[in-house]
Amino acid sequence: MKTISKKMLLSAFGILFLFALIYAGCNQSKGTLTGNEAEQVYVAPGTYDEFYLFTSGGFSGQIGVYGLPSGRHFKTISVFSQNPETGYGYSEETKAMLNTSYGFIPWDDSHHPELSMTDGVPDGRFIFINGNNTPRVAKIDLREFETTEIIEIPNSAGNHASPFVTENTEYIVASTRFSVPVPQNDVPISSYKENFKGTISFIKLDPKTEKMNLEFQIIVPGFNYDLAHAGKGPSHDWAFFTSYNSEQANTLLEINASKNDKDFVAAVNWKKAEQYLKEGKAKTYNAEYYRNYVDHKTQIAVSEKNNQVKVLDPKDCPGMMYYLPTPKSPHGVDVDPSGEYIVAGGKLATVIPVHSFTKMIKAIEEKQFDGEISGIPILKYDAVVAGEVKDPGLGPLHTEFDGNGYAYTSAFISSEIVKWKIGTWEVVDRIPTYYSIGHLCIPGGDSKKPFGKYVIALNKITKDRYLPTGPELTQSAQLIDITGEKMKLLLDFPTVGEPHYAQSIPADLIMKNSVKFYKIEENGNPYAVKGEKDSRVERKGNEVHIFMTAARSHFSPDNIEGIKVGDAVYFHITNLEQDWDVPHGFAVKGMNNSEILIMPGATRTIKWEPKQTGIYPFYCSDFCSALHQEMQGYVRVSPSNSNVPLAFSLGK
Repeated sequence: MKTISKKMLLSAFGILFLFALIYAGCNQSKGTLTGNEAEQVYVAPGTYDEFYLFTSGGFSGQIGVYGLPSGRHFKTISVFSQNPETGYGYSEETKAMLNTSYGFIPWDDSHHPELSMTDGVPDGRFIFINGNNTPRVAKIDLREFETTEIIEIPNSAGNHASPFVTENTEYIVASTRFSVPVPQNDVPISSYKENFKGTISFIKLDPKTEKMNLEFQIIVPGFNYDLAHAGKGPSHDWAFFTSYNSEQANTLLEINASKNDKDFVAAVNWKKAEQYLKEGKAKTYNAEYYRNYVDHKTQIAVSEKNNQVKVLDPKDCPGMMYYLPTPKSPHGVDVDPSGEYIVAGGKLATVIPVHSFTKMIKAIEEKQFDGEISGIPILKYDAVVAGEVKDPGLGPLHTEFDGNGYAYTSAFISSEIVKWKIGTWEVVDRIPTYYSIGHLCIPGGDSKKPFGKYVIALNKITKDRYLPTGPELTQSAQLIDITGEKMKLLLDFPTVGEPHYAQSIPADLIMKNSVKFYKIEENGNPYAVKGEKDSRVERKGNEVHIFMTAARSHFSPDNIEGIKVGDAVYFHITNLEQDWDVPHGFAVKGMNNSEILIMPGATRTIKWEPKQTGIYPFYCSDFCSALHQEMQGYVRVSPSNSNVPLAFSLGK
């Protein structure tokens, strides 16, 4: 591969920075909206948004839920981080969701939400998202907007290229950003090229049980694997991953991982990998990792510890994996609706390369190779490229499609979205964003049948766009109309966390299946109370279990005595409501974890350990009725050697 000098590289960065300043200056003059934009985003009272938008929470570890076109924030889904608003990760029923081989991890960095698909089209059943820091993949059930399963990924670090799904959600695919020794080992960092490896993981979703299982991994050279998308249609059997740092540098990567003219898109034939797995080609690696899931009957999270994983090596599996040379430090890879074109976004490239799946297969058949790396053939660039988009903006990253023959690519450095025509590779429109766009999203834009209508820009910087809030400003998204010949900015709206990527889907695909409440007769929690007459308090040594009910507008029991300093007190609270949107909250003075929020018909448990004697009030923390303030009670805490008998009042 050709290389460039450090001096030339720094000069190139200087030119890019200069162009970025020029673009930003030009963009400033285009920020004023004119016409009927407000009408286009207005959702009248009593009516619904047309689309759901799910954004990654970035360093919050969660998912944000918005409506389009309004940009209204509806919910933050708790995934990888404890949430004191709901008690997720604090309540006894949900704590286990955050267990890992590293212990209880109450946070992660979530980047890429991905909707489940049927025949290559979002189906509204699930949305998946990655945990980047402690490698994990979560599954959220969109009937409840609740996280129901999290699986840890061993032999991985920086689970960034994740969790992109195959055409019928057969697999959720993931790859490692940071290569590490596999298996982990104490070796010099300077031995990177000899000892560090990457992994590509295939998590299978059982179509009947809906359980995730780490089916197999592929061990790969120690590059940085960035993003992924699975094929569709003719490319159904394949998944594509970008990678950079083909230099295999381990220090000052902004220079040392930017030398080669081309890095790679990795093409993996997962059907062939399945075949090799069945033939016994995989090696068994010892690897501790957790799968946490919510038991459907009890609604209690359970942790399942696993100790082994099957690993395939491309050296033993010919035809399973190929490298497609791609300029330069590619970040995103996207597959067009037809499944024919594989678009890569090279952060430092001057063009957008578009690979042809048909040409790739032909090149494989004709063995048009340009060497190999660790048993993985490198296909010749000219043999696989279908075309190059010229003048794509500075820092092209991600591409999505409108289903009408056009592609839309984000350009990070020049802060713009570029629209170009598939087949001619001609740029037909461009619009500024504010500022430094990363991902973009078109409803269904990564599927076989995009829903179109809008492109959403997910921006990293919002200087001068919002009221100042100290040193840190809000994260931002922008809604852009793509129904006409020219793109048109309609709306700015703030987002939670850092919005790396987003997915959008017509609201009616989700609304029709939405859970409104849980049937009390189906509540299988062992601490559930089905009626007030069964509420009670029980002591087991220094544990006290309070079986409590909540209903508008009182708790039962509401006065409790006989608790002692040093007791571990468990409040098991069942919400007896059988109506939509009537959760109850619970908090007690001195609680050092969080409140809990209990959905209608559900049971939640929170642990409280009183340290001092006295009278402690508790109350409903979620406004539920006109008599919400009256929904309260008291706990009397006596000395540890007290003989105050256990007593409680049912409020009669």
